[in-house]
Amino acid sequence: MINKVVKNAGEALADLADGMTLMLGGFGLCGIPENCINELVRKGVSGLTCISNNAGVDDFGIGLMLQKRQVKKMIASYVGENAEFERQLLSGELEVELIPQGTLATRCLAAGYGMPAIFTPAGVGTEVAEGKEVRTFGGKDYLLERAFEADFALVKAWRGDTAGNLMYRHTARNFNPVMAMAGKVTVAEVEELVPEGTLDPDQIHTPGIYVHRIFQGMNYEKRIEQRTVRKYEGLDITKAEDYAG
Repeated sequence: MINKVVKNAGEALADLADGMTLMLGGFGLCGIPENCINELVRKGVSGLTCISNNAGVDDFGIGLMLQKRQVKKMIASYVGENAEFERQLLSGELEVELIPQGTLATRCLAAGYGMPAIFTPAGVGTEVAEGKEVRTFGGKDYLLERAFEADFALVKAWRGDTAGNLMYRHTARNFNPVMAMAGKVTVAEVEELVPEGTLDPDQIHTPGIYVHRIFQGMNYEKRIEQRTVRKYEGLDITKAEDYAG
């Protein structure tokens, strides 16, 4: 068996270099690979292309990397919570590719399946389609979108075993599963690392075959972008932290 367990983020990302393309799991601040991001900031790598649903906030998540000018290009679906992102975009310091969220997820999935491209109706007839091939199937136009090519996929899970099998908790099961499939090297940080054979096979969300390196993270903040505390009829969401992943 290949030994996939490493001590920490520093060891997991020792060969991550300037100019690489990274996938970073999470949605908002939920289920983001906090330890890996902090290590990237400490490591000081630059010229990175980051593929993520969003760019975090100014002082957390990918926002920390933007502060250090480590990101050359951002490929994302939503970036509205990050003022520094906006400033770098408007000043021309940061290259940005905004794409529909479903397209983002499916391009990750295609990479995991070994497919070079997909056809999707999303974006046809808009700026998203500029310079891209359009084909007609069944009388409807579809846009060709290429699968992502990422040097590293950095994901965060709730539990994982030494063979790399992963379980996600609640809404942290967002972009993490599809990105875990898609990286040339997938690094998983987990809240709890257990021996192989401990996890119920029926509860595993990402099979270990996709994971190359795994470590138990520490000091998770699990921040929430916007906390809602109002009680609605039949639904008590006063404890939003329960779903922070």
